[in-house]
Amino acid sequence: MKKQHLIALDLDGTLLSDEKIISNKNKQIISKAIEEGHIVVIATGRPHRASIQYYQELGLKTPMVNFNGALIHHPNDRKWDVLHNPMPKRTALSIVETCYDLGVHNVLAEVQDQVYLDKYNQDLIDIFYQTAEDSPFVIGSLKSKLKEDPTSLLIHPKEDHIMSLRNHLDEFHAEVIEHRKWGAPWNVIEIVKKGINKAVGLRKIAHYYQIPEDRIIAFGDEDNDLEMIDYAGVGVAMGNAIDQLKSIANHVTVTNEESGIGLFLEEYLNLKVNVK
Repeated sequence: MKKQHLIALDLDGTLLSDEKIISNKNKQIISKAIEEGHIVVIATGRPHRASIQYYQELGLKTPMVNFNGALIHHPNDRKWDVLHNPMPKRTALSIVETCYDLGVHNVLAEVQDQVYLDKYNQDLIDIFYQTAEDSPFVIGSLKSKLKEDPTSLLIHPKEDHIMSLRNHLDEFHAEVIEHRKWGAPWNVIEIVKKGINKAVGLRKIAHYYQIPEDRIIAFGDEDNDLEMIDYAGVGVAMGNAIDQLKSIANHVTVTNEESGIGLFLEEYLNLKVNVK
């Protein structure tokens, strides 16, 4: 009898190819893992609306970790105990003020699936698979538009402001927020409430399914995966992952372009699939 594992999948740079698709290899191996009783969950920095298509494509029926752990919920079960941890609006607006002073390209605030965009920018809108006409976008100065505690803040700084902005966040807001940088080509800085990360979500889900840490397999590639990879008994860094993640991972697989998740799971869990 094979022991049940909890498998946590980051999306960008991990499960998804650079073209933002799930490879046939990954899809079939994940399907086989589910068929054999393993629990597969998505753990992403993306909001719900920008990850649900992949959840559905994989046929998942499990909870999901969004906003790097600031929102933990079950897309198909309204009775599941949702955990939403926004940051105080006062803190967010203080950071927005600093962004104005630095002249960043743009600032975006999210309240679960409601999006507040300081200035219209089609490229940023495209990241979230929406058009400006679609709800949930509200466009205009965050100082006047943002009325609730945001789940996360996304800052698109100018290239030469990245270090000064992150240093400012460390100096003035380190006690109340966490901040991470997205990978290329977007040098976006993402901010969530202090103590929130993907491991928080994974721990809650593992407890729900009564899966011990040594049977948690987690895949990632960026600095927002550090806590999750460190927490999992089987932390796996992608071949394209940052060096810091590789240094703490238990294993390093091949890149997202080479179906690293599928290849690792196939071998580690001894999954037999005839991939066409």
